[in-house]
Amino acid sequence: MATQVTTTANARRGSSFLQIAIALQTLTIFLQAVSAGLLLTSSYGETLHGVGARVMYGASMLYVLAAVLAWKPGGGSPRPVWHASGFLVLASVQVVLGIAHVPSVHLPLGVLMFGLSVLALARR
Repeated sequence: MATQVTTTANARRGSSFLQIAIALQTLTIFLQAVSAGLLLTSSYGETLHGVGARVMYGASMLYVLAAVLAWKPGGGSPRPVWHASGFLVLASVQVVLGIAHVPSVHLPLGVLMFGLSVLALARR
């Protein structure tokens, strides 16, 4: 009985951490869109966008960690882990496209990533 209560509490805690991680990822992607606008209009936009890219990538890695921690203790569905891993792949492609200066794919992928992140947040 005590083990079941502990497992349920751990699952709830993992789920909360997962929701916070998705919210943080969504916020960082939104801030990347803002900094992309600043990139076009100000001298410090490039620096801000570069720092934001690193933070967004870190948030994507945190999302993977949170998904694994939410899945493992409770023994639930591994689906969030697959979603988080897929998102990390998209974030990696986004970084490569940004470094390579391919805005024709980089910008639409950023919009797609924001939409997917909002969808993941709404599902939690």
